[in-house]
Amino acid sequence: NGFKCHCMSESHQRQLLLASENPQQFMDYFSEEFRNDFLELLRRRFGTKRVHNNIVYNEYISHREHIHMNATQWETLTDFTKWLGREGLCKVDETPKGWYIQYIDRDPETIRRQQEQERKKKQDLDDEEKTAKFIEQQVRRGLEGKEVEKPVYTELNRENEEEKVTFNLNKGGSTSIATSSKTSSVLGPNALKMVEGAVKRKESAHSSGQSKEKKKKSALDEIMELEEEKKRTARRDYWLQPEIVVKIITKKLGEKYHKKKAVVKEVIDKYTAVVKMIDSGDKLKLDQTHLETVIPAPGKKVMVLNGGYRGNEGILESINEKRFSATIIIDS
Repeated sequence: NGFKCHCMSESHQRQLLLASENPQQFMDYFSEEFRNDFLELLRRRFGTKRVHNNIVYNEYISHREHIHMNATQWETLTDFTKWLGREGLCKVDETPKGWYIQYIDRDPETIRRQQEQERKKKQDLDDEEKTAKFIEQQVRRGLEGKEVEKPVYTELNRENEEEKVTFNLNKGGSTSIATSSKTSSVLGPNALKMVEGAVKRKESAHSSGQSKEKKKKSALDEIMELEEEKKRTARRDYWLQPEIVVKIITKKLGEKYHKKKAVVKEVIDKYTAVVKMIDSGDKLKLDQTHLETVIPAPGKKVMVLNGGYRGNEGILESINEKRFSATIIIDS
């Protein structure tokens, strides 16, 4: 035991002598390790969410093999947070509750996903413009076949001043009929014909109103079908689902896990998965950018993870590798 203590003390002294000869080299090394581990924890645990810097630091120092801040070039956590903001590694802002940081993800896959989201937003705007133009065309088409009836005004003349003038005011009618008392009996059949004509006009107007209503309903149905089709085929930037088989594609975890298969046991905040390795049974917490889907052999079960029929299970019928597509039969 004394021999071991003696050897350890000598080794410790040699390390101190080496550090005293070139302290900047050791400080740069520890600073780089501290920065890399801190940013890796921030990216893996919180992603691009805005979080208090002290929360991240407390989680970082909870690991036994962490590098202490007093061995780095930064004296305090505030200095390190300001340095992250100056270097453009994180977005930082000071509040009455302290400093908050937000990781800036410059991963090519993340940038590609953001560009895909922008293209999707632009496509949605284009679809809205198409829908608005379609509605405008339907309204214009409905107005083209409609004729506006203008009232006709006639002068009321009385040929014989001794005759009395009577008015027949039909409810809802737009004209008044002036007749003399002498010819009132003669105009009986004519008045009946006028009533019949008014009824026919009313029926025809009612039927035309119904046909216009049908046109409006059909246009509305078409708009609803367009919206349903857009919702059905919409893609999202997250695809993780429990109990699916995935493959680990990141090399940061070492060769032990690289290109190995695992099963998703839990999905956290849509983009993070707790997976269980198939060969070793180890459990890992990974972002979806570090995983890829595994396509089974034809005849096996699959799950649709994005686009139309998302979340439905089916049977894989065939795979077309040249077109990067597959044919499946949905169970439901």
